[in-house]
Amino acid sequence: MSKLTSILLTIVCCLFTFCMKAQDCTLDIGGENSEAVMTIFQLNDTQQSTMESLKGELQITTKGLEDEIQKLFDTHPQSTQEELITLSDKYKVLKQKMMNASWEADEQLLATFNSKQYQRYLDLCKEALRKPIKIIPVSYKDSIAPE
Repeated sequence: MSKLTSILLTIVCCLFTFCMKAQDCTLDIGGENSEAVMTIFQLNDTQQSTMESLKGELQITTKGLEDEIQKLFDTHPQSTQEELITLSDKYKVLKQKMMNASWEADEQLLATFNSKQYQRYLDLCKEALRKPIKIIPVSYKDSIAPE
């Protein structure tokens, strides 16, 4: 491959990457990042409790959807191309429901963030080239009395 072809291929790949839709910037509170989320955003006790509650609800929802997916694979006919396409379409719907549930849990936790926490989230999303979830940060009263 010539040097010019290589350079052109690199440029096309870069343009393709930048033209793609940005992925959502998720916290993945249903995953194994709970401790990291607590540390990075310095969650207070109420926020930690909210996150644990959302995580539990998300696990229940996800488990139900995973069971539906398994049932779909176990019972749906898969002999013809049309049946496989139908199976694929049904699977995509269930996977989208899982993604929506995760996104909603992240949004609910983000809605408890104060402006500094939310700004840190925005900065991290920008750094990762991800599209942030939009919320209005909470204004907390200062718990320390002024001198």
